[in-house]
Amino acid sequence: MKPNYKVWIVFGFISIAFHIYLIFSGLVPNLISRPLHLALILPWIFLYNNETKLQLFINVFIVIIGMTSCLYIAIFSNQLMDQYGFLENKFQLIISLILILIVLDAARRSVGWPLPIVSFVALLYGVFGEYIPGEFGHPGLPLNSFFGTLTIAEGGLWGPLTGVSVSIVSIFVIFGSFLNSGEAGSGFMNIATAFAGKLKGGAAKVSVISSALFGSISGSASANVASTGMVTLPAMIKLNYPKRLAASVEAVASSGGQIMPPLMGAGAFVMVELTGVSYDKIIIAALLPAVLFFFAVWVGINFYCKIYNLKPMKKDNLPDIKTVILTSLFFLIPFSILLCLMFAGFTPQYSASISILSAFILLFFNIKNIFNFQLGVSRFFEACVASGRQISLIGSIIICASIIIGVLSMTGLGVKLTSLIISLSDNNIWPALILTGIACLLLGMEVPTTAAYVICVSVAGPALVDMGLELLQVHLFVFWFALLSTITPPVCGAVFIASGMVSENWLKVSLTSMSLGIGLYFIPLAMIANEAIIQLETNFISSIIAFVKIALSLIMLSYAFIGKNLIIAKMISFGLGLFVMFI
Repeated sequence: MKPNYKVWIVFGFISIAFHIYLIFSGLVPNLISRPLHLALILPWIFLYNNETKLQLFINVFIVIIGMTSCLYIAIFSNQLMDQYGFLENKFQLIISLILILIVLDAARRSVGWPLPIVSFVALLYGVFGEYIPGEFGHPGLPLNSFFGTLTIAEGGLWGPLTGVSVSIVSIFVIFGSFLNSGEAGSGFMNIATAFAGKLKGGAAKVSVISSALFGSISGSASANVASTGMVTLPAMIKLNYPKRLAASVEAVASSGGQIMPPLMGAGAFVMVELTGVSYDKIIIAALLPAVLFFFAVWVGINFYCKIYNLKPMKKDNLPDIKTVILTSLFFLIPFSILLCLMFAGFTPQYSASISILSAFILLFFNIKNIFNFQLGVSRFFEACVASGRQISLIGSIIICASIIIGVLSMTGLGVKLTSLIISLSDNNIWPALILTGIACLLLGMEVPTTAAYVICVSVAGPALVDMGLELLQVHLFVFWFALLSTITPPVCGAVFIASGMVSENWLKVSLTSMSLGIGLYFIPLAMIANEAIIQLETNFISSIIAFVKIALSLIMLSYAFIGKNLIIAKMISFGLGLFVMFI
């Protein structure tokens, strides 16, 4: 326990109370709610971990000036809105620069250098782009207008993407923290173990199911590996799984959690904001491709079972039916409330708020269904701290990415890059998709999945839509490809963590992960070639036919990468798999 743990409980509770208050209080102006959101983030980023008194002193100073700047925006929001993004004096310019620098540093402390470097380069382009010759320059922006639009209007730090972080992502982070602080995690594992543990390769299949369930809530492949991997990896190693295979199963399954409805790691709600498509339509469209991904992993595990003769889990390690039913209630009750309210027409954030209340009540019950007040309070404190930390992590990423989106919009660079993609691809859809996929992979190596998705879809999305693809089809394609870097060398975060947990060479784990996770590479392309796969709601029969066709192709592709037979048989299987997928 940290020495100042009680302080962080209070900070976490304030953050929870603030974000839930916004849901029930009616319309709070964006220039009030969004700066206050950043103000609540800063203490977690700069003060939660300090090794020396000097670090603490410096970071306290940064937090004070950062929170003061945020409060200035919130307090004088009415006056600032009348300025239409134009800074009227040097004091406002200083406030603007302070906010931008602190946001860049917050992102650096959260996820490292790449994202703030990309944002800083975007800022340099906004300031000096007028000196770039040719079509990639811009006419020039007055500094007071440029920095003002980014910091005192809704065109940068306080843009729509930050609004998603404030009103939706934060609420679902709180929801996930309450679930994970209670018995829901045990429920995930028990239902997965009961369902898959007795099958061949049972421990690996438990990892697949539990990671799909947990990952949809957590929204982080790395967090998913660290949590479910604590249970599944030792179980696989104990059953004599090769270390590289055990780590690969966990890394791949955990990566897939972000594409699994109903929450998709809150990615579904970012997509709602960017596309204008309703939440229910997005999760229905995303369902069959997500199932196909985990189906491909399942098939791959079956092939590895034949190679390594992987056994089912021992009966002694399987939970009894009573335990499965009782523990599953701890996540089924909040989830049922969430989905029922959303499909009844309530907003996702309102539905999640009511679900948080049910999850809060369940904190006071243990696995034997016995009320325990002291245990509940301890879990609530844990949920407060977890909520504050996770909100600050995701918020710092999103606000920093908002700088890039703001610059793309103000300078017209987004339109120019879109034109470049169309030009390089000669207006052909498949070259454009390959270029976009490469961009997603490269950017995903540098920034988190959500940021990579937002940046890529802002640049390449309009070009793909102009070529005739449906808007939701484009967004799902980019969202999936933004995940590639979780298992693809040279930067593969989920693989690094999983390989470290079993002390195996990360490159071996990554190569095995790529063969198990072939769905991540091929299903996005299949969504383009078989548009019906995302039309389950409006074109049910065609959607199911596309599902079966892609599933068959994935079996053949998986065999081609993992099967034991001669290279000629594998090459034939690969060719047939591609033929079936794209005919």
